[in-house]
Amino acid sequence: QVQLVESGGALVQPGGSLRLSCVASGFTFSTYAMSWYRQAPGKERELVAAIIPAGGNTNYADSVKARFTISRDNFKNTVYLQMNSLKPEDTAVYYCKASNAFRGYEYWGQGTQVTVSS
Repeated sequence: QVQLVESGGALVQPGGSLRLSCVASGFTFSTYAMSWYRQAPGKERELVAAIIPAGGNTNYADSVKARFTISRDNFKNTVYLQMNSLKPEDTAVYYCKASNAFRGYEYWGQGTQVTVSS
């Protein structure tokens, strides 16, 4: 059974930091690209950051570059999103996604709420 379980969401003040985690099970994690998306109320889900299966190569939305860092640990089947200098506009539900373009598979987590407010 495939599972992606996010955690780490919280209420944080502007300028603060959070680290999100997404633990995967039920598939070969090291063969999947991993990404973080977010969806704010009334807005479409958007890509935040992505990392290739082996790690190393990453890409980010312009709005989070130099503030967020995506990383992965293929031994722990976990992908992380370190979020620094948080802004109110970062408020959203954050989702992790696993994708294998070769096989045409993708899986989503249930999401974790991040709220940035004073």
